[in-house]
Parts: sequence; C-alpha cells; structure tokens
Amino acid sequence: MMKRVATWAFYAVGALAIAYLALYAYAMFSGQPVIIPGDPIHIFRKPDAPSYS
Repeated sequence: MMKRVATWAFYAVGALAIAYLALYAYAMFSGQPVIIPGDPIHIFRKPDAPSYS
C-alpha cells in the first residue's frame, strides 16, 4: 500500500515539474514582457480612483 502511495506521489511531483516547465517555456516564447528585478510593479487602477496617499 505505501509503495503504491509513494509511486503516485512521485508521479504527481513529476507532473507538477513538467507543468511548471511548460508554463515557463510558454512565458519565454509568447513574447510577454519579462519581469526584470528592480522595475516598479505596475498596478492597474481606475484613473478616477481616489488617492489615499
């Protein structure tokens, strides 16, 4: 029983790793802007939203 659970856990971790790599490859090749360290984070708000600062 434990061997079967360990096998399924191994498959699940492998599937997550493959999904992560596929998502990374999609992000690299889709031409989306890349997050560069040091760049400000742009949060999109309504232009007429009140400013609380």
